[in-house]
Amino acid sequence: MNSVKKKLPIGIENFAKLQAEDFYYVDKTMIIKELLDNWAEVNLFTRPRRFGKTLNMSMLYYFFSIKEKENAYLFDGLNISKNKDALKHQNKYPTIFISLKEMKNLTFDAQISSFSNVIYELLEKNLEILSSDQLSDTTKDILYKLHNRSSSIEDLKISLRVITNALYTYYQQKVIVLIDEYDVPLQAAYQNNYYEMVEFLRSVFSSALKTNDALEKGVMTGCLRISKESIFTGLNNFTAYSVLNNISSESFGFTESEVKKLLKDYNLSEKMDEVKKWYDGYQFGNKEIYNPL
Repeated sequence: MNSVKKKLPIGIENFAKLQAEDFYYVDKTMIIKELLDNWAEVNLFTRPRRFGKTLNMSMLYYFFSIKEKENAYLFDGLNISKNKDALKHQNKYPTIFISLKEMKNLTFDAQISSFSNVIYELLEKNLEILSSDQLSDTTKDILYKLHNRSSSIEDLKISLRVITNALYTYYQQKVIVLIDEYDVPLQAAYQNNYYEMVEFLRSVFSSALKTNDALEKGVMTGCLRISKESIFTGLNNFTAYSVLNNISSESFGFTESEVKKLLKDYNLSEKMDEVKKWYDGYQFGNKEIYNPL
């Protein structure tokens, strides 16, 4: 009889909480090696909802962030811990992790307010740059306005670029940028007929991710593949990976072998046919994938 009694992480999207509180985790950490070895400078992964996009982004944050050195133990025993080359990059980079999933507002003004709050919360986590003597007065002025939520829309458009450059200057290390659910505000704009959102986010993404000398890698996730010609204009360092691509095809959702192991660990192997009936039916690249939820 298998004695595994780990709690199931229903609804938990924070990697540190999941690991520190000993929840069951289906190991997806080799996505880190793929990021280091194969991916472009800026990468977009489109997957359906409930396939672990946010948890993967949280995991990437805790692996790469220079501020999470005390949490390096979270990766002990996981697959990536066996890769010496990848471990050379652990907790070495200033890392920005933002989510746009709450930007579902009915008006453009409300969306700008929500984005301003996202930037405020990002700066709250990086207060060291606000008082840094290494930054110019002009940069500090923009950062203070962003932190006080008194900045103009034009300043918000370049906010991520300004913050990445400030972090690069402060830490003398290029920055990793993680943007989760990038398409949520665009969906809201389409549904509510305010198309200024496209131009605004095009400016945000282009300024942060295009020819930015402070950028090490950029990773974005979403459900939809918004036309490259409209929202990612000019990003010649950009690659999109949809469900049709073989790259990272096993990194989102569960493979059949992972499902079988999970059921075995909870002495439920006899439920495999039922689980297959309810959760199978997806194919990412050439891999058969189960919906985790």
